[in-house]
Amino acid sequence: MRLDKFLKVSRLIKRRTAANEACDAGRVSVNGNPAKASLHVKIGDVIEIAFGTKAVKVRVLDIQDTTKKEQAKELFEYL
Repeated sequence: MRLDKFLKVSRLIKRRTAANEACDAGRVSVNGNPAKASLHVKIGDVIEIAFGTKAVKVRVLDIQDTTKKEQAKELFEYL
């Protein structure tokens, strides 16, 4: 699954266009490397997102095309 779609489906970022812009600005890294929105994420990847002064680091646990709001938290774990 593409990185921008995973960020939207997991609800780490609200909209896919916002996820795309964050990747283009260099605020998203996967496994320590800056990532483009088109990067394919796999289970076990570590994603780090910089939100201003705060950074969020998560590990991918599952990949699904769609999820309900309650199940979105099961796609990743905070590190």
